[in-house]
Amino acid sequence: MALVRRVAAVIPLVGAVTTAAALTGAAFLTVAHAGCDEAGRFVRTGESIEFVGGCVNGADLPSAPTAEAENVDRFGGSKKP
Repeated sequence: MALVRRVAAVIPLVGAVTTAAALTGAAFLTVAHAGCDEAGRFVRTGESIEFVGGCVNGADLPSAPTAEAENVDRFGGSKKP
């Protein structure tokens, strides 16, 4: 009876470790097959740090939404009624 309790107590642990190993393997495979030749790097320019290289070009990203200045409350950020 004690052996059954020990096995029943270990089964959730084995399941959790197996799931963690599978998710880690999936993450490594996803990164390995991402198709990016250059991973990119951070470069210090003056007082700022810039990301140089990588798979994503800045032109590929959508622009930030703009709001009309007279329609936005400067302190609350919400639109004026």
